[in-house]
Amino acid sequence: MTLAGRKAIAALREADPVMARLVDEHTTAVRRDLKGEPTGDAYGALLRSIVGQQLSTKAAASIYGRLIDIFGGHAPTPKQLLEADPEEIRSAGLSRPKVAYLRDLAQHVEDGALELDRLPDLPDEEVTGQLTAIKGLGPWTADMFLMFHLRRPDILPVGDLGIRRAVQVEYRMRKLPDAKRLEKVARPWRPHRTLACLFLWSSLDNVPA
Repeated sequence: MTLAGRKAIAALREADPVMARLVDEHTTAVRRDLKGEPTGDAYGALLRSIVGQQLSTKAAASIYGRLIDIFGGHAPTPKQLLEADPEEIRSAGLSRPKVAYLRDLAQHVEDGALELDRLPDLPDEEVTGQLTAIKGLGPWTADMFLMFHLRRPDILPVGDLGIRRAVQVEYRMRKLPDAKRLEKVARPWRPHRTLACLFLWSSLDNVPA
């Protein structure tokens, strides 16, 4: 699916004046970032999500690299993860809670509670429900999975600090919007809220730290 197609961009340009300006300023950058297909399978994407929580991109990549080294240079299957010594997994640089989260993900896949093959066919709410039933996978992770792995077009990650900050700056608010305020601002962006968020994230490059 092409999230940044001409019709979607045109619709956002008509949504409100602020979004129109962001579209004009950041379309090239957003389209560049969206080039190519999502990489890896769903299980691998979720493994990376857990490993990378609360870490810089560089640190997450380093720990993930050490994790796959433990399993012969490839991502462990759910069965391999469950059969491995948790302390050996920890040696990659993972905390005990993260090891528990990885094992819970693997257990859900093994049990069939998480139906990876069916996720692309499920509604957004059902995908979120299946993912958040796993320890360590919250609504934000589910939103990121929907946006960047499944390429769902109308996701609004209300818990994302970057989106809240960008909306505060671009829509000239005195304080960070809460979920209710953010949903109200985003109403005109539907059904292209994922793309709108990409423009908002891109706008943060111009915001002082």
